[in-house]
Amino acid sequence: AFNTPTGAIEAVGEDARAMLGRNPEHLRPVKPIRDGVIADFDAAEKMLGHFIRKTNRQVGGWARPRVVIGVPAQITPVERRAVKDSAYRAKVSEVFLVDEPMAAALGAGLPITEAAGNMIIDVGGGTTDIAVISLAGVVISRSVRVAGHRFHPGIIHHMKKRHEVLVGERTAEEIKLQIGSATALQKPTTMEVKGRHFGKGVPVRVTVSDGEIREALGEPLKIIIRAVRETLDQIPPELSSDIFDRGIAVCGGSALLRNFDRLIHQETQLPVQIVEQPLSAVVLG
Repeated sequence: AFNTPTGAIEAVGEDARAMLGRNPEHLRPVKPIRDGVIADFDAAEKMLGHFIRKTNRQVGGWARPRVVIGVPAQITPVERRAVKDSAYRAKVSEVFLVDEPMAAALGAGLPITEAAGNMIIDVGGGTTDIAVISLAGVVISRSVRVAGHRFHPGIIHHMKKRHEVLVGERTAEEIKLQIGSATALQKPTTMEVKGRHFGKGVPVRVTVSDGEIREALGEPLKIIIRAVRETLDQIPPELSSDIFDRGIAVCGGSALLRNFDRLIHQETQLPVQIVEQPLSAVVLG
């Protein structure tokens, strides 16, 4: 979050996120990374610098640390160069880029060095990365720029269309976390949502069900499932038999959407398992 008149940084990370939709005119929250790539070069550099300084304080301080950065598997060479340049401008000595599916497979503890296929799906905030890994290398990979952040506009649009209520991104995320699901829940649930009435312009309260939110999430989920099927269609036959036996590992924050693993199982008829620490798999790797 920038102070507009002075250009100074007021908050970074969770503190800046808390300002979304609630900021006064002189504070401007910025998302430096969108769809897995850098959208605002200067903001990305300042954010990286902040995180590096924060880490330095915790471990006693390095003069110029070496940095490993996870990137989506299929970003362009220009986008990779932008990530490296941002890190070097944040005063680091060396930068190494690692494909996020490879890091995720390592963090999930998959036996990636064996001569057998391991399939991993990393559903993050900006991108969904799908990869098949064998002998410590990526055999086939696919990235789609549809993931957790694409769920929120669907919920906002649904609330406006069905209930004539305007809600912000933070409220949309709360709805997703509380009652969002990929397939029907065993016990249907509802949630009370507060927002501004579209026609009257006054604050109102409405009750929404998990079924209608599932409908709102349908389009991005279809795109992710289509990408999974297209990847499966391109896997060499020998590795296909391995994946039939071993199944698919799923990680990333959006993997925590209720019944997401069940949806993939229904569409592929393969065993699907959410890894032990889905949010941290890439970082641990």
